[in-house]
Amino acid sequence: MKLILTCEHAFNTIPQEYQGLFITAEEILESHRGYDPGAFDLFNELKDLADFSSFHETGRLLVEVNRSKGHSNLFSEFTKKLSGTSKTELLDQYYFPYRDSVEKQISNLIGKGETVLHFSVHTFTPNLNEEIRNTDIGLLYDPARSAEKEFCINFKRNLKDQNPELKIRFNYPYLGKADGFTTYLRKIFPENYIGIELEVNQKFVNNNKMKSAFKQQTFIALKASLK
Repeated sequence: MKLILTCEHAFNTIPQEYQGLFITAEEILESHRGYDPGAFDLFNELKDLADFSSFHETGRLLVEVNRSKGHSNLFSEFTKKLSGTSKTELLDQYYFPYRDSVEKQISNLIGKGETVLHFSVHTFTPNLNEEIRNTDIGLLYDPARSAEKEFCINFKRNLKDQNPELKIRFNYPYLGKADGFTTYLRKIFPENYIGIELEVNQKFVNNNKMKSAFKQQTFIALKASLK
């Protein structure tokens, strides 16, 4: 099994030429809507396990690389008002290069007869719209794909071996088959592709850094799950 590691919401960076659209958005950019706090730190911990790793350098409020083209949330309220030409430029400059590079790596590996595990690293806010998210880790996958379900069961077991106190749920706080980069890639690669989104509660994050013990536990569990 070959590991493709990605992080779609690593930063909240807005390129200078578009910063005028975000003059009133400083607080939102620093919130969970602007990026996934701690995700890039965990990504860096895990990348030594990967055969290929990639992270998106610009903020999701510019254009959302974890949404399909045409999705209502592809552009945020700050960029939806742009002209069609400007939106196409955003897609061509920031959206397609990232997604196409990951897809190409997966295609090359599957073309060589390999099975690819695409492990996408995210974090989630513990409280959304006054709802407490009641889990530590969410593992998102498509229940119709047996290899994805099997991986998640195994990975959960390996995480529990490292820390029995962790509360781990499948397809929570989001559904693995909802629109995202992995759901797109499943359509492109119906065979030999395993798409998993890791969602970690931001209670493990302080100043954009994940707790060291948690990072180490996740590294060991993922390494064991790749065997």
